[in-house]
Amino acid sequence: MSFDIFGFRALWSPYFLIILLIITTLFFMVIGPWRTKFKNSTPVTTKQKVIFVSAILSLYISKGSPVDLLGHIMFSAHMTQMAILYLVVPPLLILGIPNWLWEFILYRPVIKPVFTLLSKPIIALIFFNGVFSLYHVPLVFDFVKTDPLYHSIMTTIIFIGAMSMWWPLLNTLPGWKSITGIKKVGYIFADGVLLTPACALIIFATDPLYLTYSEPQAWINALQLCVPSDMLAGLNLTGPDMFNTLPTVEDQQLGGVLMKIIQEIVYGTILAYIFFQWARKEREKDQQEYKDYSLDPIK
Repeated sequence: MSFDIFGFRALWSPYFLIILLIITTLFFMVIGPWRTKFKNSTPVTTKQKVIFVSAILSLYISKGSPVDLLGHIMFSAHMTQMAILYLVVPPLLILGIPNWLWEFILYRPVIKPVFTLLSKPIIALIFFNGVFSLYHVPLVFDFVKTDPLYHSIMTTIIFIGAMSMWWPLLNTLPGWKSITGIKKVGYIFADGVLLTPACALIIFATDPLYLTYSEPQAWINALQLCVPSDMLAGLNLTGPDMFNTLPTVEDQQLGGVLMKIIQEIVYGTILAYIFFQWARKEREKDQQEYKDYSLDPIK
């Protein structure tokens, strides 16, 4: 059956799109005409602008496009949505927002001490992977997935955890602790290991784990998170099998596999980024040493 029966609002989330457009407009105003009002502000590169827009686009794809609706129908789509939201959007935001704007955001009386604590490497790893794994415990998942308030709270907590996890790896904010050298490789490896048990539980399960993808009434209750109630009331729905051609268990296993594959792709990309950053710094260091030697061979 076609997803069109759920209507335009469920498919494209126009209100969420408007919010993201407002945020994007404010960002370009802040880095443009309003930049001089911020302390230590410097021009933002085209690269950073593209990265920020990519982050907003990825956020919309994850939470506003038909992927969000599909994530309530197919568990594999849900895990793809989670991978984009927590493994793609946060690093893009960290790299796309200039340091002087991060200073304005983070150097607040309440935000700074809390985020300083959460972004400590060991705490960040445990916090993100812990809340992500907790969310996918079947009892917790089915409860959160059918309550708009708790779903919003849990999504926000995991997103904060994801930002905290990526922060010590990618931030370049002066005066803020970050991981350096070979420790970055170990950090990414540890992150991958800590996320593996949750994926393995899903991949190797031989029975449906989540009622919201196998039991018709629980599934309909979960759909209320993204389908307007008036639209949902007029539909004759019998279960997710109306749209999903994969058996529930196979769809569930596919979700775990997709999460792990996307994780490996993202982490591999970040490792490549870290390597090239390190190579560039070493090259600049060698060039500077050569210049110093040329100016003063005796030294």
